[in-house]
Amino acid sequence: MDAGMHEERPRGPGERWERGGPPWRSTLLIAVFVMVGTGFSARNQPDREALDALGRALLLLGAVPLLFRHRRPVPVVFAVAAVTLGYLVAGYPYGPVFVMVAVACFAAVVHGHRTAAWWAVGLLWAGHLLLSHWCYRWLPPAGDGPAPWGQELPAAAFAVAVLAASEVVRVRREQGAQLRAERAAAERRRADEERLRIARELHDVLAHSISVINVQAGVGLALLDSDPEQARTALTTIKAASKEALGEVRQVLDTLRTPGDAPRAPAPGLDRLPELVEQAAAAGLTVTVSTSDPPPALPPGADLAAFRIVQEALTNVVRHSGSRTARVRIGQGSGRLELTVDDDGPATGTEAGGSGNGLAGMRERAAALGGTIEAGARPDGGFRVHAVLPIGPEGRTP
Repeated sequence: MDAGMHEERPRGPGERWERGGPPWRSTLLIAVFVMVGTGFSARNQPDREALDALGRALLLLGAVPLLFRHRRPVPVVFAVAAVTLGYLVAGYPYGPVFVMVAVACFAAVVHGHRTAAWWAVGLLWAGHLLLSHWCYRWLPPAGDGPAPWGQELPAAAFAVAVLAASEVVRVRREQGAQLRAERAAAERRRADEERLRIARELHDVLAHSISVINVQAGVGLALLDSDPEQARTALTTIKAASKEALGEVRQVLDTLRTPGDAPRAPAPGLDRLPELVEQAAAAGLTVTVSTSDPPPALPPGADLAAFRIVQEALTNVVRHSGSRTARVRIGQGSGRLELTVDDDGPATGTEAGGSGNGLAGMRERAAALGGTIEAGARPDGGFRVHAVLPIGPEGRTP
């Protein structure tokens, strides 16, 4: 498959590590900053051990695990805390060494391991308390005294601040990921709804036109030898129906090619009902239409839905009913439009070649506007389709 056909998706920390390798640059910057910063801090702490090769080795050893902070955040945070505690046990100067602990804790919390981060910081702080207030007698530097208790409050505040900032970043990242997932789900829903809409539109266009063409093709074949003039009329009807179907299919496809543009031709509505009557007559079906006076003024969405419902109902009469007459009634009142299509039956019981999605499509169109469809056999043996579409008090969709 071509690489351009693959869909991009957000990658997790582990995948980023595998594709781009460890975070070399940031880890190197942290190591340089800690080395240089600790050197400057040592000048102002003459009572601490001088920063020798062992001290610098411990600083470097604390920075190395940070290369794996995205892949293995829990072992990294404990390793960095342990190395830092060893550095303090050796009596080396305070300073930027705690930056490495902060970075490791940040990575652990952001990746969802807040408990490990809290434990690592807590153990480091507890070890520091032991060193500063009880074990200093036996540890370097020589002659060191107990640390003032007042310095523990800023240390605790620093640790809490690091963990709190990490929690804020973690929450924001999770919210961002959730928002992206919701947007993606909404895009998929919109795409699914658009596919269903286009499928309904194509089904209604093609089902009606192909039914007319099918009937007229049968008439043309039957009369080709005995009544050539009538066969010519059937072929003319086929040509007109196919031309109309191609035009409507092209209009639907144009909306796919230019999704941001308005359709070039207006969507069909009940003003084209006479065309449906003529096409039904060409297929051998006599249709009578009764409507309110004046006819209802409908918004485009309801007008298209009403037209397609009547079109599909008449198509089903042509396909499945033995009756050659149908009645269409259109009424408006109480903020709703009512459509009724009746035929006198009976059902032919023959295979009509349809997809079986006609009634489902009508119900989907009505439901999209908040309306209903009732379709079923009448007690006298015919069939009725009754649709109710809410259109508001003045012909507007609610």
